[in-house]
Amino acid sequence: MSKVKVGLVQMSCVQDKQPNIDKAIREIRKAAADGAQIVCLQELFTSLYFCDVEDYENFKLAEAIPGPSTDALSPLAKELNVVIIASLFEKRAEGLYHNTTAVIDADGTYLGKYRKMHIPDDPAFYEKFYFTPGDLGYKVFQTKYAKIGILICWDQWYPEASRITALMGAEIMFYPTAIGWATDQEEETNKEQYDAWQIIQRSHAVANGVHVVSVNRVGFEQDGAMKFWGGSFVANPQGKLMYLGSHDNEETTVVELDTQKTDHYRTHWPFLRDRRIDSYQPITKRYIDEE
Repeated sequence: MSKVKVGLVQMSCVQDKQPNIDKAIREIRKAAADGAQIVCLQELFTSLYFCDVEDYENFKLAEAIPGPSTDALSPLAKELNVVIIASLFEKRAEGLYHNTTAVIDADGTYLGKYRKMHIPDDPAFYEKFYFTPGDLGYKVFQTKYAKIGILICWDQWYPEASRITALMGAEIMFYPTAIGWATDQEEETNKEQYDAWQIIQRSHAVANGVHVVSVNRVGFEQDGAMKFWGGSFVANPQGKLMYLGSHDNEETTVVELDTQKTDHYRTHWPFLRDRRIDSYQPITKRYIDEE
């Protein structure tokens, strides 16, 4: 199947988990009614973005994967015949937590999980307090409709992550994200930050010759100090925007992709073919200096 319809659910969240799950289910139904075959939810969609503070109480938000959320979404995936990409706060064991995305196939089967590899520690994004770096490596999942690669938010800045995922055969790369602006910033800074975020991901589409789907949350959180910037988008294998979401509104959107375009673009722009893999060993170093 070369033509695949993907659904992007860009939504705002509230403090309690159940209303967020209920909203996500409604939006998945809406996307499926519009023809979506693969639906991607934003990063940590069951709660507010809690990593703005270091608070031990927030660990209570975590759950097993598979667990309650996948149990709720699996029957829905089967009923609607859609693949669901669900970003969750995983409790792996006592005192061991990950930022993890579960993938549920269109027959309701839980296909597996990807654990976020790159963990930030910035003001209002204190993820290293909560999340252990992923140890499953980069992952692709063969779903009913396409072989998909999953990366999560901070992973989006790293071409190495997208390259490896593409080399594993991903036909589409999905990025559930949660990123925004401090509301006391100047507009020029806001634009620069958003442009950088979008450009780096579009460059992954170009370098690897695959579609990229990035799904971000939207709305004000942190008592109004943070505006999650939405701006979800789909880029084709040459980086062209096929869809661009609002910075202000909740949106559920369906976009049709043609995965056969990968062959066309990789043939005419043979970046994968022309790689000098024999010269890349130094990339595994932290920095190339006399040490």
